[in-house]
Amino acid sequence: MEHIELFFKSIFIDNMVFATFLGMCSYLAVSKKVSTAVGLGAAVIFVLAVTVPLNWLLDQYILKEGALVWLGPEYAEYDLSFLSFIMFIATIATMVQLVEIIVEKFSPSLYNSLGIFLPLIAVNCAILGGSLFMQSREIPSLGLALTYGVGSGIGWFLAILAIAAIREKIRYSNVPPALRGLGITFIITGLMAIGFMSFGGMLTGGDEEKKDDKPKVEAKVDKVEVKKEEAKVIVAENTNITQ
Repeated sequence: MEHIELFFKSIFIDNMVFATFLGMCSYLAVSKKVSTAVGLGAAVIFVLAVTVPLNWLLDQYILKEGALVWLGPEYAEYDLSFLSFIMFIATIATMVQLVEIIVEKFSPSLYNSLGIFLPLIAVNCAILGGSLFMQSREIPSLGLALTYGVGSGIGWFLAILAIAAIREKIRYSNVPPALRGLGITFIITGLMAIGFMSFGGMLTGGDEEKKDDKPKVEAKVDKVEVKKEEAKVIVAENTNITQ
């Protein structure tokens, strides 16, 4: 259940584009065609799915305070968290280089259409943001880190796929001249972000109801106690009167 909740939360509620607006450069530049958007989105899913678990392992066993205790008790006080950015970016750059080699080998047309934006995945803030969010939210296990990486990648993929499909259709629409190009794209992105915010109630509504039930139960118990005390007072008064 925890994996499913984190998976859907990372796609819809904490969407990299619509919730935190990360990776906007590639999102705007490569979303003119659905075909290129699908290719870049798939690459982002792969990179996030690999780098987030790898960076989780780095953080748990090398970087965080006390992570080196497995080397011996004398290393328990070491804190290498200041190296997080360097290590995370190195891992991301390695995976992006691997993706670039694979795409160039098996799909030269996609490689040419993506152009400079494929190697620029290495400096895509959405990729680094996935690892940093994983670290700041203290995801407890490797499996959950993998779920979070895949879900975040799918969320970014859905965002760029949706805007690419809309931009292909909007070419045939009567858009005011002042809003053509990036203007109408930013407006649509903002409207889509508002729409994705509505998913926030999927995982929070039930918890709020459960929290609200506790005061109601406590209030009922208090009323019962008050009625018991009143009944005792009435019985005592009647006893005194009869005496």
